[in-house]
Amino acid sequence: MIRRLLTALVLILVALVLLAFAVANRQVVTVSLDPFDQANPAVVFSQPLYLLVFALLIVGVVLGGCAAWLRQSKWRGRARRAEAQLGPLRAQSGREPARSDTRPRLVIPPPAA
Repeated sequence: MIRRLLTALVLILVALVLLAFAVANRQVVTVSLDPFDQANPAVVFSQPLYLLVFALLIVGVVLGGCAAWLRQSKWRGRARRAEAQLGPLRAQSGREPARSDTRPRLVIPPPAA
């Protein structure tokens, strides 16, 4: 209960800071992505500053998540191989019956009368 309350409080504070940032930075800025022709650039973005900052934050989070996911691929592969090796050993020990489908099954209880 307290964890949810603290999470909600932090999220509300972050939202208020982002809202204050957006209100304070509404002026339009021009960003040019053409370093060779300053007079007539090929790619130009003219947006409010807060939109550009929010877009860059979102792109950064997505790229960081992809990088972390790619970095962890070695560990995911090792976990899959270990689980594949552990299945037959568990079946031999008799502690857990071997199943071809390791996904949990959905059991729907009968309706209450």
